[in-house]
Amino acid sequence: MQNKTHSDSEGSTPKATPVLRAWGSGVRLSIMAILAIPTAALAGWSLYEIFAPNRLTEMEIAQLALSMMLFLWLAMSFWTAVIGFVLKLFNIDPLSMRKALPAPRTDAPLTKRHAVVMPVYNEDTRRIMVGFEACVRELLDTDNGKQYDFYMLSDTTKPEMAEAELAAWEALTARLGDKSSQVFYRRREKNTGRKVGNLADFCQRWGNRYEAMIVLDADSIMSGERMNDLAYRIEQNPDTALVQTIPMPVRQHTFFARFVQFAAHLYSPMLATGLSFWQTDSANYWGHNAIIRVEPFMQHCGLPTLEGKEPFGGDILSHDFVEAALLRRAGWQCFLLTDTTGSYEEVPSNMIEYATRDRRWVQGNIQHLGLLGVKGLKATNRLHFLFGAFAYISSLLLLLVLAFGTADALYRALTPVEFFTAEYQLFPDWQIARQGLMVATMWGTAALLFMPKVLGLILALIQRRDEFGGAWRLLKGGVMELAMAILIAPLMMFYHSYFVISVFAGISVKWEAQAREGSMVPWMDSLKRSKVATIVALAWGAATFIYTPALFIWLLPVLIGLILAAPLIRITSSLGLGRAAMRGGIFVIQDEINECRALKRVRIGMANIGQSEANNVKAPVPALPESRWEPMVIQDFSAYPEPRGPLAPEAA
Repeated sequence: MQNKTHSDSEGSTPKATPVLRAWGSGVRLSIMAILAIPTAALAGWSLYEIFAPNRLTEMEIAQLALSMMLFLWLAMSFWTAVIGFVLKLFNIDPLSMRKALPAPRTDAPLTKRHAVVMPVYNEDTRRIMVGFEACVRELLDTDNGKQYDFYMLSDTTKPEMAEAELAAWEALTARLGDKSSQVFYRRREKNTGRKVGNLADFCQRWGNRYEAMIVLDADSIMSGERMNDLAYRIEQNPDTALVQTIPMPVRQHTFFARFVQFAAHLYSPMLATGLSFWQTDSANYWGHNAIIRVEPFMQHCGLPTLEGKEPFGGDILSHDFVEAALLRRAGWQCFLLTDTTGSYEEVPSNMIEYATRDRRWVQGNIQHLGLLGVKGLKATNRLHFLFGAFAYISSLLLLLVLAFGTADALYRALTPVEFFTAEYQLFPDWQIARQGLMVATMWGTAALLFMPKVLGLILALIQRRDEFGGAWRLLKGGVMELAMAILIAPLMMFYHSYFVISVFAGISVKWEAQAREGSMVPWMDSLKRSKVATIVALAWGAATFIYTPALFIWLLPVLIGLILAAPLIRITSSLGLGRAAMRGGIFVIQDEINECRALKRVRIGMANIGQSEANNVKAPVPALPESRWEPMVIQDFSAYPEPRGPLAPEAA
């Protein structure tokens, strides 16, 4: 496949001034380092000053080493939130650093053809058909509808599900009528290469027909305006290969899922703005609700099978991070849009499903640590790999810090204090407790942890309170969200720690479809998935209560969350409690107050789906377009690639 840019493609329009631009990526990373490193150093120094007067023990040295890594992580997250807060407060676009990100020109129709693809794998047939149809109708109802084709790329392996999919697809084509000529269903009987293999198969067969593809997940919903905006941006930015949107959770009904949904709507715009500030044109790819230019994707995103055993060998599991890094390595730009309008997804409905999804992500993200040495990657992409893995490893580090601290405190409590440690010593060695510094360190750490939430709430009160039903409802939701976050954090720390250990122990996990519709978790499942954490917490609490009562008080927030884990899992999975919270104005979001057309299509579709199937209203499945096989180029991670993208030195 010949390398070409948008401006020299046959039949392309004259090269326009790009509307996606960011300056000073190196400067911005330096700014983050200048802010984060001293912050972490100050926190580490204060902890050292607490330990040092009484002679450092081995366990205190371990606590210091682990805490420094945690402080660096917290400082980076804290300053990302602060920068996002400032930019949002003054309505400054994080890419251009101007008042607004330039919008693409929409006064003329799209000139290229684009594909909308939804890979599915053993998913709920009703939900994927309704969501897919909503996206299809959203685009076909626009002036650019003729420029799109739509593909459901099924890797479903269960025969009964495959039959249901085909029947539902026939009903869908009947409902679409003449418009069904642009929608296609392809099923692979073998799930070779998982989602990576599914998309690669599409690109190699039909990729040459399209300029770009909008990638949806099985639970994705996107408005026609948002998808058209992505296509215009790709066409008018010939040096851009990826534009990622922020998928916002919607359609959640259990108490837990509504809490997660509310938190995303409250904090994501601010946090994404801070993230976009320092990642500039090296944005990450999250696997869906994004547009990708097909040709560079095929040239530079063919993923090899890694040598060695899991977790670092085998298939690349979290492929999206890697694909974005490879596009950037090849000289293509990748951007994150911080406007959250028109891009939606769904989240797991209870804590068990949420943890199950995280288990898959833990394995994929830890694998990225083995890719930090890939030749030619940009520094920002290496940071994405590192931070993605550390998001879960940090839980294990925190648990170890608490364990070492407890062990040290118990040892001191059970060991007689030696006031005279030398043979000839006139004055005793008194134990020194630097209470003031301990309190200051505690409040400083709390600020790093919770100030991003406070800033997000303040920003929403200033600029977006009507989106949450008014200031009072926003405050109620914000306080409840903070309480819930503190309550469930210990259990998630325990889960993530176990997941990280199991990954490094070589215990693999199956990547199955997740359950998205809400239902109450049975008591037996709640107890089964939390009993180890609860037993550990009871023993931990008893030991500290008896021997170190002061430490017991400090550990109460952690112990309570672990001891109450089973009731928390059970109660927060309640649909009734979720509905009661909504009636009480808690966890209300804009898309429930002012429902957009795309979400309304899904709501109505979920209520009516099955009617046409029941009436045997079906139509033949349109034949797939003629394919022309063009293989993806498998990348060599051990060698620097030949510069080929539009921003490579020889093409600049």
